[in-house]
Amino acid sequence: MKHLAILALLGMVASAQAWAVPDGNAARGKAKSTTCAACHGADGNSQAAMFPRLAGQHPDYLYQALTEYKSGERKNAVMSGQVTNLSEQDMADLAAYFGSQKGLTLKR
Repeated sequence: MKHLAILALLGMVASAQAWAVPDGNAARGKAKSTTCAACHGADGNSQAAMFPRLAGQHPDYLYQALTEYKSGERKNAVMSGQVTNLSEQDMADLAAYFGSQKGLTLKR
């Protein structure tokens, strides 16, 4: 039984390393975000319901979404075209920038 727990732990560590997000730089991401602003807003707070708000999202989620658009795992003709020339570092920088912006807040 102990061996199974160790194997499970090793599996989790290996999968976490496979999904590791490169360190992003928010300042570089802001400089790279001008194209994104047309749909998602300058700070990632889109005013149009058809475009997702990126501000305040977890950077690892944003990075994964970008990589999935680039690989074709996520299907969207516009986004696929937008990410074609982005490097892993570009995607990490964009994720860091939009993740650092103030997003929606819940009102109670």
